[in-house]
Amino acid sequence: MTYKILLAGNPNVGKSTVFNALTGMKQHTGNWSGKTVETAAGYYKHNNNYYNIIDLPGTTSLCTDSRDERAALNAILKTDYQCIVIVADACALQKNLYLIIQILEFCNNAVLCLNMAEQAKKQNIIINKDILSKELGIPVVMTEARKKHGLEELKDTISSAVQGEIKSSSFELHYDDYTEKHIEEISSLLSDKDKKRGTAIHMIENTSGKENDIYSYSEDISRKIAAERIRFSEEVYKKSVQTGNTNYNKKRITADKIICSRFPGILIMLLLFAFIIFLTIIGANYPSEWLSFLFSELGKNFRNILENTNIPDNVISFIVDGVYLTLTTVISVMLPPMAIFFPLFTILEDLGYLPRVAFILDNFFKKSGTNGKQGLTTLMGFGCNSCGITGCRIIGCDRQRSIAILTNNFVPCNGRFPTLICIVSIFFVGSFPFVTRSFISSLFLTAIIIFSIMISLSVSKLLSVTLFKTKNSSFILELPEYRIPQIGKTLIRSVIDKTAVVLGRAVIVAAPAGAVIWLLTNIHIYDKPLTDYITSFLAPAAQLMGLDGVILTAFILGFPANEIVLPIILMLYTSNSIIEETGSFTQIFDILSANGWNIKTALCTVLFTLMHFPCSTSCITVKKETGSMKMCILAFIIPTICGIICCVLANIIMSLIGF
Repeated sequence: MTYKILLAGNPNVGKSTVFNALTGMKQHTGNWSGKTVETAAGYYKHNNNYYNIIDLPGTTSLCTDSRDERAALNAILKTDYQCIVIVADACALQKNLYLIIQILEFCNNAVLCLNMAEQAKKQNIIINKDILSKELGIPVVMTEARKKHGLEELKDTISSAVQGEIKSSSFELHYDDYTEKHIEEISSLLSDKDKKRGTAIHMIENTSGKENDIYSYSEDISRKIAAERIRFSEEVYKKSVQTGNTNYNKKRITADKIICSRFPGILIMLLLFAFIIFLTIIGANYPSEWLSFLFSELGKNFRNILENTNIPDNVISFIVDGVYLTLTTVISVMLPPMAIFFPLFTILEDLGYLPRVAFILDNFFKKSGTNGKQGLTTLMGFGCNSCGITGCRIIGCDRQRSIAILTNNFVPCNGRFPTLICIVSIFFVGSFPFVTRSFISSLFLTAIIIFSIMISLSVSKLLSVTLFKTKNSSFILELPEYRIPQIGKTLIRSVIDKTAVVLGRAVIVAAPAGAVIWLLTNIHIYDKPLTDYITSFLAPAAQLMGLDGVILTAFILGFPANEIVLPIILMLYTSNSIIEETGSFTQIFDILSANGWNIKTALCTVLFTLMHFPCSTSCITVKKETGSMKMCILAFIIPTICGIICCVLANIIMSLIGF
C-alpha cells in the first residue's frame, strides 16, 4: 500500500532535516526563512508499506502573503493526502502553535513532530506531550532528527494515523459569534466536507480589509481571528510546557543585542565578510595555479593524442586551444575560490547568522522601497546571481520581487571575484608581500562589496518610485537558534548543492564560448582577425569609459560566463589565436601594463566588472522566473547603463586629477 504524506511547518524547525532522515534524500537544509521555496518529494518503506513524503515550503502562516505560503496552502487544499506531519521546534513551541492551529483547521488527520527535543531538554524546557496531544487532538512525537532519534516512533505513529489505528480528534477553535456566523455562511457554499471550515476561515482572513471583493470583511474580523489563535496558543503552551531556570535565553538575547544592533552588528558583519574574502583569496591562489599547471600538462598530452590520429591542425587547435583551454581555464580560475567561499558562507548560514544579517539590512532595504528579504537574496547573489534570482521567490510582493531580481546582478558573483581579486591585487596593493597583499586586498574587496550594495539600494529605490511603484511592506523573519554547524555535512552539501551546480553551469556555457572565441580570433579578413575589427569598432565608446576596445570586447565575448573575461583580455593583448592562461600576478601585470593599463584603467574595469549585463545563465534564469522577456531585457540593460555612467564619471574625475 502507498500513502501520501505532507510535511509542513515553520522555517528553522528542522523540517528538511526530518525529511532527509525519513527519505534518505540529501535536500538542502538552509537555516533561514523561505530557503525551501518549492515542494520536494521522497519516499520511505515501513512495515511493507510505502510512504510518499512531500516537503512543503517552510512558512510562518497560511495567509498567502508570499509565494512559499501560497505553495504550502495550495498543497494542503488540493493534494489528496492521507496525513500531514507538522514539524515544530521543541525549543520554540509557542511561536509554532499559530501555524499548527491554522493547519489543524484544514486537516483532521495530523501528527505533530516536536523536533530538536534534546536541545529543548538542555535548555530545561519540559514538554508534556500527553497534555499537548489532548489539547490539539493529534498524536505528538518527540524527535532529534539530526541524530535520527525518535524517527522509528514517528514512522510507527504515521503508520497508525493513516491506517486509522489512531483517531485524531476533530479540532475546532471557536471564535466570536459574529465571526462564526460568517464562517457558517461561507461553509454552506463549499463542497469539500473535510476542509470547508478551514477554507471559510481562510477566505475571511484573505479578503478582510480589501476593497472591490465579492466577499469583503473589515480588518477587525481578521484581527479577532488572529487574537483568538494567539490566546489559545498561550493557553496550550502554559498547560503543556514548563521552563526551568536557564541562562540560555539570556545569553542568546545578549548575543542578539550585539549582533543585531546597528553599530556593532554592522561592524561584525563587515569584519566577518572581510575575513571570508581574505581566506578565499589566500587559499585559492595556489590551488588555482596547480590546476592551471595540471590542465596545461593534460592539454599537451591531449594534443599529442589528436596529432597521432592525423586530424587536421586547424581542427586540433579548435578542440584544444578553443574548447578545452576555455573549459579548463574556467575550472582552474573558478573552482578554488568556490570551494572555499561556499562552505564558509554555508557555515554562517548553519550558525544562524545570515537571518540576522537580513535583520541588520532590513532598515536599509526598507528605505530603498523593499524589505530585508531582499537582503537574503542579495547574499545568495554573492555565490551566484542565478541562485540569488531564484531565491527572490521568498519575496511575497510581486513588485518588490521584480526589483530584487533586477538588482541582484549588482553584487559580484563568484565568477567576477577572480577578476576583481586579480586587478585589486596587482594594481592597488601589488608591492606588498603576499599575505599582507591578501589582507589589504580583502579590505579593498569588502569596500567594493559595500559600494555594490549601495548601488543596489539606490537602483532599488529608483525602481520603487518609477517602474515598480510600491509601498513598504513588513515581513516576518524568524531568528533561529544559534547552532553548531555539522562541518562534514556542510562541506559535502556545499560542494553538491552549490559548487558543483554553479561550476556545471559555467562549464556548459564555456564550451561553446571557447568555440566562438577561437573562430573570431582565427578567421581573418585582409590578414586581420575578426576580433581586431570588433575592438577597433568599440574603441571610441570604450575610451569614454576609461577602457579600451579589447576590454569591452572581452566583456561582450564573456557573456556566457564572467570567468573568461580576463583570459580573453590577455589573449587579445598578446595577439594569440588561443585563449591565454592567466598565469601569475606578475605576468598578468606585465601584459596589462605593456598595453597601457594604469590605475584609471584598473578602476574603470573594476566598476564595469561590478556593473554590466548579467551572464547568459542569469538572463535565462530571469526569463524562467518571471516568464517575461521584458524583465530579461531590463535585467540586461539596467546594470549596463549604470556601469557605463559610473565608468564615464570615474574616467572624467581621474583625468582631471592627472591619471
